[in-house]
Amino acid sequence: MTEVVSIRFKSRGKNYYFDPAGHEVRTGQDVIVETSKGEEFGECVRGNFQVESEKVVPPLRPVLRIATPEDKKAEAGNREKEQDAFRTGVEKIREHGLDMKLVDVEYNFEGNKILFFFTSDGRVDFRDLVRDLASIFRTRIELRQIGVRDEAKMLGGLGICGKEFCCSQFLDDFQPVSIKMAKTQNLSLNPTKISGACGRLMCCLKYEQDAYEELVKNAPKLDSYVDTPDGKGTITEINLLRQKAKVRLEIRGGDPQINYYPLTDLQFIKTGKQRRAEIAAESKDQETNGGPSKESGGPHRGLQRHMDTKPPREAPRRPEKKPLEEAVPAEDTQPEESTDEPSVDPDKKPNPRRRRRRRPGGPSEGGKTE
Repeated sequence: MTEVVSIRFKSRGKNYYFDPAGHEVRTGQDVIVETSKGEEFGECVRGNFQVESEKVVPPLRPVLRIATPEDKKAEAGNREKEQDAFRTGVEKIREHGLDMKLVDVEYNFEGNKILFFFTSDGRVDFRDLVRDLASIFRTRIELRQIGVRDEAKMLGGLGICGKEFCCSQFLDDFQPVSIKMAKTQNLSLNPTKISGACGRLMCCLKYEQDAYEELVKNAPKLDSYVDTPDGKGTITEINLLRQKAKVRLEIRGGDPQINYYPLTDLQFIKTGKQRRAEIAAESKDQETNGGPSKESGGPHRGLQRHMDTKPPREAPRRPEKKPLEEAVPAEDTQPEESTDEPSVDPDKKPNPRRRRRRRPGGPSEGGKTE
């Protein structure tokens, strides 16, 4: 076990462990601690306590002293300088025409470095901006790009629940949140209802996810075929918190009935996919066997009787074509000059592309004209 104190900077952000170094620090006291960036002014959120050595990330830096009135005065002066630096940073960003939004400005306790936090959709070339800011403040300038969640954490505000943002109050790290959590908890998938002020999925979806996952393990899946005290049916809706399910019962000769049952009263039979495959197989079997008999009174009884009594439909007959000799009028016919010409087959279909033969005795052949 290791004795530590928990320190937080600027009343927000993650809590860090420090070595009390013989100081008795109480909750709420301001302290000066040593960090990798120099001395920093912080607030104690938990006094001296013991933690397991595995939870301590080395090196464990010490608490230098309890904050004196001079330290508090210097910190208040830095807060005033941050406001002036913020206004100057906004003006310079506008002058350079950079696509970035300045979120916050932070002075370190020693006053030899200024941090500018900004958000942007892409990468920004701010080298000229850094030169202008360094020439104005005559100190070290650092620009740091952050995400929209960090922006909401710094600025603070009220969520849709009416309370202050969780990230501004107690969240140390942002936990990954996915749309699958909203599906597991049967929440609306409308982005406006499950998103926070930062535009990302609400962090509170993570709070109850473990409980929902435990309830899902012991609950039947949606669309399952189950046995109830009133008969067999299909699950159409599940309420995990109340441990109830809505079941559509299968009633022969009537409309389906919907009832609510506790999950303990349901007995799983098969999945919805297996049930649909079984129904499809039964339908296919009925089709191959000619369908249900007339005496069975099945749903297709009237249709089957109509198909049995209806006479078969006859194919339309094609009219017979007359021979070519019969189609020619009697007064225009001439005796055949030779018997060597092939006779016309009456059953043979004339070729429409063949040029029609001119009748003998026409005007072009010197025949008589009336």
